[in-house]
Amino acid sequence: MTQTPIKIAIVAAEHSGDLLGAGLIRELRQLIPHLEVVGVAGPEMLKAGCNALASIEELSVMGFIEPLKQLPRILKLRKKLLHQFSENPPAVFIGIDAPDFNLSLEKQLKQHGIPTVHYVSPSVWAWRQGRIHKIKKAVDLLLTLFPFETNFYKEHNVLVKYVGHPLADRIPFEVDRNKARTALHLSPDARIIALMPGSRAMELRYLGECFIKTAQACLKQDVSLQFVTSMVNSKRRKQFEEILKKTAPDLPIEIFEGQSQTIMTAANVLLLTSGTITLEAMLLKRPMIVAYRMRPLIYKLMKRIVKIPYFSLPNLIAKKRLVPEFLQEEATPENLSKELLNLINDPAKQASLMEHFHELHRQLRNNADKKAATAIQSLLLKTGA
Repeated sequence: MTQTPIKIAIVAAEHSGDLLGAGLIRELRQLIPHLEVVGVAGPEMLKAGCNALASIEELSVMGFIEPLKQLPRILKLRKKLLHQFSENPPAVFIGIDAPDFNLSLEKQLKQHGIPTVHYVSPSVWAWRQGRIHKIKKAVDLLLTLFPFETNFYKEHNVLVKYVGHPLADRIPFEVDRNKARTALHLSPDARIIALMPGSRAMELRYLGECFIKTAQACLKQDVSLQFVTSMVNSKRRKQFEEILKKTAPDLPIEIFEGQSQTIMTAANVLLLTSGTITLEAMLLKRPMIVAYRMRPLIYKLMKRIVKIPYFSLPNLIAKKRLVPEFLQEEATPENLSKELLNLINDPAKQASLMEHFHELHRQLRNNADKKAATAIQSLLLKTGA
């Protein structure tokens, strides 16, 4: 007799969520052989067997202004998904990140009796802490990537499970710098600084020129330095090349595409924008400087409401200032170049950072995909799916 498949719905909203969703689907299939997965998916989730009701591109908008422009289309999609899942209820709904979209959908689906999971903690521990009340109403289970996130939810009686970060499982404890340099045709003896100003247009707009001028300032002090970067796609590469042409057309920098992890592995030190890339750099055990800039008005607003002492993930996870951070007016070519030169010329400092990064990597390596899948399976058993 054919067993009725168990249907789950997953909504992811950008590349990182697509990777989380794909790993989760693969592990769920190991636990639940008769599984049907539907939702909003990217290419990795499609490969893992998700039937897409919409593309991840439809939700991939960032910042404060862009989502407002796309609001009618986003609301139309949420209404479509609500109707689809209400009429054909899944055994569980899983929203991956994208809290502004997913939490509202989760709340409505929960009211229809559908168990809900939110995967990746909203940053309520950092700002807009009042969202915890919405989360309590919307979510049956919250899955977090970092250990420091769980206490806040436990204090507010939200069912929470720390699963670890899949990147910590995928990236080995030891990476081969020479192998990476060979793959990129870079000299094994070069002293290389990787510039990683971001994967989004707005990040390049605010940090591209600053990072290029920082490289110029470093090169004036040490002509032996070599600079590399990797852009996420051809569109961002063109944007960076235009900034380079206007700012420093003669700067010797090798531009790669879609090679960020290999680039970071090959480099001696990194200059990064804030975000998940700082976590990746930490797991690769690469000494780094982190910088971030945003619209001045947005910065004034965020400064009033953000309640954390650091903004880069290595420092947040370590609960101390391991890596130098430069925010807004402090993120200048003068400050960044001085810190980069100090770091690349201080082997003891580099070794100390790498030792700390090894310990943080061990903390985060937790077989995250399997832990998340097991937690969801337990919820299904509890709800009788």
